[in-house]
Amino acid sequence: ALLHLMNHVWPNIFETSPHVIAAVFESIEGFAVSLGVPVIVSYVLPGLFHPARRVREVYWKIWNTLYIYGADALSSCYPVLENEGVNTYRRTQLEVFI
Repeated sequence: ALLHLMNHVWPNIFETSPHVIAAVFESIEGFAVSLGVPVIVSYVLPGLFHPARRVREVYWKIWNTLYIYGADALSSCYPVLENEGVNTYRRTQLEVFI
């Protein structure tokens, strides 16, 4: 039910009036607590590198909020990368605990 509610709130991240922006960002913080940070990250990742600057700015604000309030939960959202010769990307101890 909360995910359905978030799908109704999410399009309002591009509003311009300050009171609506504040309410939407507070609701997204609440959804991060109730649904979990990985669910919100799945909504945020596509917009982080959007071609339009205005879209990127909004998504980066949300990402920074998630990073501040849920940095420990973000580690499970990072992609698993394969090693490439000199560079080692494996997270063996982290994968054991997750």
